[in-house]
Amino acid sequence: MRIGVIADTHLPSIIRSVDQLGPQLGELLEPCDLILHAGDVTAPSVIDWCEQFAPTWIARGNNDLFEHANLSDRHLFERCGWRFALVHELRPESRPMDELLRDATDGEPVDVLIAGDTHVERLEYRDGVLLLNPGSPTLPHHKEYRLGTAAVLEVSAKRIDAKVHVLGHSEGAPNPGQALSLVVDRDGTSAQLEC
Repeated sequence: MRIGVIADTHLPSIIRSVDQLGPQLGELLEPCDLILHAGDVTAPSVIDWCEQFAPTWIARGNNDLFEHANLSDRHLFERCGWRFALVHELRPESRPMDELLRDATDGEPVDVLIAGDTHVERLEYRDGVLLLNPGSPTLPHHKEYRLGTAAVLEVSAKRIDAKVHVLGHSEGAPNPGQALSLVVDRDGTSAQLEC
């Protein structure tokens, strides 16, 4: 199963066209079976755009002032025997994992914890949990509007192959994002891969 993961797509108020999300993000999401958006969508049209590729679940961000059937404060679900949690905010992500899980899932154990909000990509395996923040495809590292990052999870019963992708560079605005890659096996072993 291929899961696309994005967050913080909020387009600046002067740019409200989903075309501004760029073909790079569309190419990354097109082959996905599910898309997870870790909040701050800001425009419901972004959800419609994502759903042209795959069903899309959204964690409500602090800037998501609208209703949608697939929008919730958090999503807890299972795929291929792995337990996932999708939320918006987990600041700071460096806190102990038990604190993060208490905030995100009321302490319910998960294998994969996905959050957004910081606009900074993060991928690590800590205390038996794969922690992923895909960054932002539009406002990476809180820079002005430019291409940023998004993530893909390849999930099977035996392993998860997680990658944060740099979507390219905008003219005159270099992408501050970093490509990251991590593989987690069902037995709990992990390997950080060079990108």
